[in-house]
Amino acid sequence: MEGWEGLAALLVAMIRAATPLALAAIGELVTEKSGVLNLGVEGMMLVGAVAAFATAVATGSLVLALLAAMIAAMLMAGLFGVLTLSLMSNQVATGLALTIFGVGLSAFIGKDFIGIPIAGLGSVSIPGLSDLPLVGPVLFGQDPLVYASLALAAGVSWVLYRTRAGLVVRAVGENHHAAHAIGYPVIGIRYLCVLFGGAMSGLAGAYLSLAYTPMWVENMTAGRGWIALALVVFATWKPGRVLLGAYLFGGVTIVQLHAQGMGLEVSSHILSMLPYLATILVLVLISRDRVKIRLNAPACIGRVFRPEH
Repeated sequence: MEGWEGLAALLVAMIRAATPLALAAIGELVTEKSGVLNLGVEGMMLVGAVAAFATAVATGSLVLALLAAMIAAMLMAGLFGVLTLSLMSNQVATGLALTIFGVGLSAFIGKDFIGIPIAGLGSVSIPGLSDLPLVGPVLFGQDPLVYASLALAAGVSWVLYRTRAGLVVRAVGENHHAAHAIGYPVIGIRYLCVLFGGAMSGLAGAYLSLAYTPMWVENMTAGRGWIALALVVFATWKPGRVLLGAYLFGGVTIVQLHAQGMGLEVSSHILSMLPYLATILVLVLISRDRVKIRLNAPACIGRVFRPEH
């Protein structure tokens, strides 16, 4: 039984580590599908994390905390949208600036919340099912945001590939001039997708400060926003593959933590590098197949749209 319990604990930890990556990557996938590249995911996650934690401390309501995280990150995404979509600034430079801004802003807001404990987001327990060996805690003992990430991945996949709205989003990302010519509001659609990406990044940040490690620490995202960006490419812009990639990288993270706990005679710094080394390795392997990247990547990603008058 101890073996099953140990395996279940490992799988639960892997899923929990993967959830913020999945949430942020799903939001960025929708943003990129509309033709916008937002590199500010890390900054939006941090702002969402501190907004959620501050709201939870002030109100005691985790629901309000989640809403505050989404709204705060959407404001960040809205700022990015104004600069890139309305003022037509460079998307790469603006995204990087957004991350730097988010790091500083979250540290400034969160300086009074360091070391304050909160209850955090608890797991959902289903009587009878949650007590089953292995599958009980893994499938029926997770917190609500884990299930939300699964539902969001399925919902985004359905909307993008089974609805008219998804077809319009993909059309805008593939050829914004053609979409504009037949009457679609390209800028408006991209604003909505950017705001959705911000909301998901905020939710991912909130997961870190309310569920994964219920506390506030500066730079607590620890590069997860960058991994989420890499996941979108790894998944070749497919929502289902985003989940697979998130669980893969979540597993790498947990394995290196367990390796340190078992006293493996390898420097802890090297083990801590494993998730990021895996990210680089995957991107290098994927980039070798340029045909696949070209076929799946939105053709207008990162390109400025200037409506013709």
